[in-house]
Amino acid sequence: MSSIAVTPAPGPRTPARPRGRATGLRRREALAGYGFLSPWIIGFGVFMAGPMIASFVLSLTDYDVLTSPDYVGWSNYQDLLADPKVRMSLANTLVFAMLQVPLTMMAALGLASLLARVGRRSAGFFRTLFYLPVVTPKVAVGVLFLLLFNGQVGLINSALEWIGIDGPQWTTDASWVKPGLVTMSLWSVGGTVVIYLAALKNVPSELYEAAAIDGASAWQQFRNVTLPMISGALFFTFIVLTIAALQVFDEAYTAFYGSRAAASYSSDAALFYLIYLFQQAFQFLHMGYASAMAWLLFVVIVIITIIQVRVSRRFVYYEGE
Repeated sequence: MSSIAVTPAPGPRTPARPRGRATGLRRREALAGYGFLSPWIIGFGVFMAGPMIASFVLSLTDYDVLTSPDYVGWSNYQDLLADPKVRMSLANTLVFAMLQVPLTMMAALGLASLLARVGRRSAGFFRTLFYLPVVTPKVAVGVLFLLLFNGQVGLINSALEWIGIDGPQWTTDASWVKPGLVTMSLWSVGGTVVIYLAALKNVPSELYEAAAIDGASAWQQFRNVTLPMISGALFFTFIVLTIAALQVFDEAYTAFYGSRAAASYSSDAALFYLIYLFQQAFQFLHMGYASAMAWLLFVVIVIITIIQVRVSRRFVYYEGE
């Protein structure tokens, strides 16, 4: 008996959306998106991209503000490589960054760990207390540095004398200038504390309970649970703090170069890269040379950031992965 194939009757077809209407909708959505982005795009072009391009053009010229720029090609960059003060100021800046960044991260993590154990009513007060120094003007911090770290009458050395320690000459001894500035920079650690506190609050308590059941000590819980879970926040602050440390200027300039009184304390140990750039631009009016210095610093920051990002892939844990 032969079988007969029965073809089902076609159902009602959904009317196709006109292609022109869909294209018009996408175009309107794209225009709306660009409209919302336009303030940022305009701001980036006017205040970031435009000045960057102008500074690169100036870096190829000999320009003193008073006369028209003279094109000199790459000679400013060649002079940079031969300038001993560029190498010295860059080395000072790198040493400052290597001291300041890990100390800031450790101090902030310690304070955040303490705050995480404080009750809710007190936590808000202490968060505000730790964050207040962040809004302190950098110039005031530089003046405060001279008052606290003065070798003869400074409060730090006076306190050290009470416990029988002869304090160093923080402002005149070249080997103690950068450690003193690093210690002073810990005054404004509050912003990093707030970031770490938020990260610690997001660590699931179940992980600590499981680790405790397995017999993990407090240090093992911190090392194997806390650090991996907040590694994203640690990585973010590591990059941000490094970039900020490589651009150190305000406190050091105020303390060592900002006035005639402070100039008597000045030492090449406090000659950071941005201070030397500022001197070239606004004291000696070597705008082309200063622009080349700015681009060299930009390249150094980009290289260091790329290295940090590549190394971080081995240590940073993301929950989505």
